[in-house]
Formats: sequence, C-alpha cells, structure tokens
Amino acid sequence: MIKVYTTPTCIYCHALMDWLDQQQIKYQEIDASSDPTIEAVPVTVIGDQKIIGFDRPAIKRALQDLK
Repeated sequence: MIKVYTTPTCIYCHALMDWLDQQQIKYQEIDASSDPTIEAVPVTVIGDQKIIGFDRPAIKRALQDLK
C-alpha cells in the first residue's frame, strides 16, 4: 500500500493525490501531523522508499521497483 502524508492546506499534496487518482493508483492518505517524523509534505512512502515532495519520476521508479 502506498502512503501519502499530507496537510489540508498543502497544494502540492492535493496535486500529488489528483495525479495518483488520474493514474488510478490506490493510496492511503495520512495526516502528516499524526507522525512527528514527517517534517515536510507531501511525503510518499512506497515499499521502503520515502519520497519527499511531488517528484513524479521518483514515484514512477518506486512503483516500478514494487513490481
């Protein structure tokens, strides 16, 4: 399961989730304030990879690594 740590006011978080929805990629949205280790948003966790920011190439690579 892909986890996306977000905040309600983060425009990049919403852009990331919109992109994931368009790609039909399922994810779990998590409020970043619930995890004190999250210092910036968005954070996408795919497998053992943690991607900070809306980095499409890194997200695509991480998804390929899962397969």
